Amino acid sequence: MAEWRNTTWGEVATLEYGKSLRDYAAAAKYRVYGTNGPIGWHDKPLCDEPGVIIGRKGAYRGIHYSPEPFFVIDTAFYLKPKIQIHPRWAYYQLLTQDINGIDSGSAIPSTSRSDFYALPLELPLLSEQKAIAAALGALDDKIELNRRMNATLETIVQSVCKSWFADTAENGLPEGWHQSTIRDLACNIQYGLTQSASTEPIGPRFLRITDIQGGRVDWGRVPFCQVSEKEHERYRLKAGDVLVARTGASTGENIYLPVVPDAVFASYLVRFQFSQAEMARFVGAFMRTSSYFDFVAGCIGGSAQPNASAQTLAKAELFVPPEQLLKRFADLVGPLDQRIAVNNEESRILAALRDALLPKLVRGELRPTTCANA
Repeated sequence: MAEWRNTTWGEVATLEYGKSLRDYAAAAKYRVYGTNGPIGWHDKPLCDEPGVIIGRKGAYRGIHYSPEPFFVIDTAFYLKPKIQIHPRWAYYQLLTQDINGIDSGSAIPSTSRSDFYALPLELPLLSEQKAIAAALGALDDKIELNRRMNATLETIVQSVCKSWFADTAENGLPEGWHQSTIRDLACNIQYGLTQSASTEPIGPRFLRITDIQGGRVDWGRVPFCQVSEKEHERYRLKAGDVLVARTGASTGENIYLPVVPDAVFASYLVRFQFSQAEMARFVGAFMRTSSYFDFVAGCIGGSAQPNASAQTLAKAELFVPPEQLLKRFADLVGPLDQRIAVNNEESRILAALRDALLPKLVRGELRPTTCANA
C-alpha cells in the first residue's frame, strides 16, 4: 500500500455546521438531513453537490450519504473536502470510525470537531477511492432498489385493500359483510417476552418496537436474545402474525409477517393471531390504513408517554367481507408478499456482504482489483 498516504481527517476536510430550518416543503427537491438521517425536504440546498452528513448532537450520531445536493439542519455537520476526495468513499471510510465515541463532554452528547480532525486516515489514490466506492455502492444501490420495489408493492397492496374493502363499505355494507372488532376476529392476543438483546447470535432474533419502521423490518439488523425452550415455543413468531407497538411514540405502528426467520418478540409488542390465513392478511392490511392509525391516535390522545393495552388496540372496528372475498384478496396479494420477502432476504444477504467487505476495503486489506479477479 505504498501509494496510500497516512494523514488525518483534519488534513483532508472540515466539518461545516448545518443551519436551523423552520419551513419544510413536502414537494421540494432537496432532502433535509439531521443527526439521525433524512427528516424532510427543502427548496434550496445547503451543499450543492453529493456529500456526507455527520451527526453533531444526540446519544446516537449517524453517518449518512446523499448522492445529490442536500440541506443539513443544525443538529448535524456536513463534510467539506479540502482536497479532491470521492464523497461516497469518504462515507464508507467514516462508517468504520467510532463517531459516537467523539464527545465534546457537554450535557448533550456532541461530536467534537477537534477530535474528528485528529482521526487517523489511510488515504488511497483517488482512482482507488472510486473503485472502493463503486464496489460497495453497487451493493447499496441494489439494496435501495429492492427497498423502492417493496414500497411500490406495498402501495399496490394498500390500493387493492382500499378499493375492495374501504371504498365498498363507504356505500353501505353489501350482502354477506358484517361489522366486527379485531378482538373478536383474533384467536390469540399476546404480550411479548421481557429479555435483553444481544448483537451476538446467542439465540433467536429478538424483534423490538424500534425494529419496525413503516410496516417493515430489516431482519439483518434485528438483535438476538437467549431464551429457554419453553420461552422459545411460547414467543416464537409464525407466518401470519400481526404485531403492534403498545408504547412510546410509535404506539400503533404494526407489521404483518408473511414469512419469518427464527425469532421471538419483545414485551412492548402485542401479537395478534388468527385461525384463518386470509383473515390474518385482511386484518394486517386494515391495520396499515389511516382508519386504524386514527383509531390508535384517538385512544392515546396527547399523552406525554403514549401507550395502549392489548385490549385497547384490539377494540378497533372494521367491516369484514365474506370468506370468499377474503380468500380472493389473500390469493391476489400473496405473490406480492412473497416478492417482498424475497427482496428483503436478498437485501439482508447483500448488506451482510457489504458489512464484511467494507472494513477490509477501506483499510487496504482487500483491494478492488482483488475483488474483480476473485
